[in-house]
Amino acid sequence: MPERLVVIGGDAAGMSAASQARRRRDELEIVVLEKGNWTSYSACGIPYHVSGAVPSLDDLVARSPQEFRDRFRIDVRMRHEALAVDLDRRTVEVRDHEHRRSLRIGFDQLVIGTGARPLRPPLPGIDGANVFGVQTLDDAARLLEHARESRCRDVVVVGGGYIGLEMAEAFLAWGAKVTVVDSSDQVMRTLDPDVAARVADAARRRGVVLRLGEQVTGFSEDAVETSGGSIPADLVVLGMGVTPNSELASAAGVETGARGAIRVDRRQRTSADGVWAAGDCAESFHRVSQRWMHVALGTVANKQGRVAGVNLGGGYATFPGVVGTAITRICELEIARTGLTTFEASAAGFDAVAVTIETTVKAGYFPGTRPMQVKMLAERGSGRVLGAQITGGEGAAKRIDTVATALTAEMTVTDLIDLDLAYAPPFSNVWDPVAVAAREASRALDAERDPTVPEPPGRRPSSPVRD
Repeated sequence: MPERLVVIGGDAAGMSAASQARRRRDELEIVVLEKGNWTSYSACGIPYHVSGAVPSLDDLVARSPQEFRDRFRIDVRMRHEALAVDLDRRTVEVRDHEHRRSLRIGFDQLVIGTGARPLRPPLPGIDGANVFGVQTLDDAARLLEHARESRCRDVVVVGGGYIGLEMAEAFLAWGAKVTVVDSSDQVMRTLDPDVAARVADAARRRGVVLRLGEQVTGFSEDAVETSGGSIPADLVVLGMGVTPNSELASAAGVETGARGAIRVDRRQRTSADGVWAAGDCAESFHRVSQRWMHVALGTVANKQGRVAGVNLGGGYATFPGVVGTAITRICELEIARTGLTTFEASAAGFDAVAVTIETTVKAGYFPGTRPMQVKMLAERGSGRVLGAQITGGEGAAKRIDTVATALTAEMTVTDLIDLDLAYAPPFSNVWDPVAVAAREASRALDAERDPTVPEPPGRRPSSPVRD
């Protein structure tokens, strides 16, 4: 009998692993178990479908189950939920919801790609019919069905992170009054407070009501109760972050690590022989902080799935880790970050200097240019780049990739200044904004060594920050 690979989870990580394994091993039997109704989809696109920018949920699907069956000879079984894994017997207990039956499927190799789910704290009414988490296309379908059936005049989003603010903006397109509640005194806690303040201003300008520093205490059919009072709500979206779906692995005896995510090595192997994990259910190594962490991003899931699949196929691949890069757009403001914030740098033991520069996306004289800001962190002593955060108009945020590359290469701010970056007036000033920020960081570091170093004329003073 041919060797059998069973994959639990039919989205980014699971299908990347299955596809890579098939490319390298034609004889391998591959079975994928997916409890939902879609495979290989972009969950990141859900807010844009909700807003109407993407017409159909099917537009978010990269490959259908039938495509995997026809092109890759992968036995994709939809609405098959894995309930338990027996490592001794090498079996998976499965519930086939379509045919209302239970079965056991044997495996030689197992990939766990069970993803993550929205956080649901144990609050009164959180399981109500008008309260929705949004992590899968099935979640999105249920949310939209309720939105169309209800008045959808008052929408409350709990959590002011990426998904929370993206969903808030999406429901503005419905003409709803949208309120975002967050227990923190700032939105987007993955940003420094001064950077997050610009995001909050952009959301408020578009009409989003922000109630920061308020604790949600419960939910009812038509309201969200908070420490600051009651907020009318036809529909509630939970945007408080996610937690890894690692219980299946943990119950089988597989080790877990950061935030309960499945512990893996550089090749995506777990603590159990012949068991691999990838995606939102698994750990990632942060290359700057040098710590294991849980990060739920489609980019990471695809890369980890690829690594697992290459190794399963007889090749050799490793996933070196992440540098914490993320990007979004909220109410026409582009936002991006990579590396460490000032708080994260301090927590990781770095002594950092931080500078902020203000510039424009294109040459200052070019028609249609927009303001942008770059905040950059560098390590005192070495000058090594530790992170950056960018906000601005169209064309600002993708510059974060330059800094992400610098972080991966462990470059200093001096290295970054000297990079041969492209220039033309429709795209940039003659000094790229990232290079300008690096120059300011270098100047701040030099000023600490020699207080006689002057600030550049006509530019906002740099602000070294020790956290």
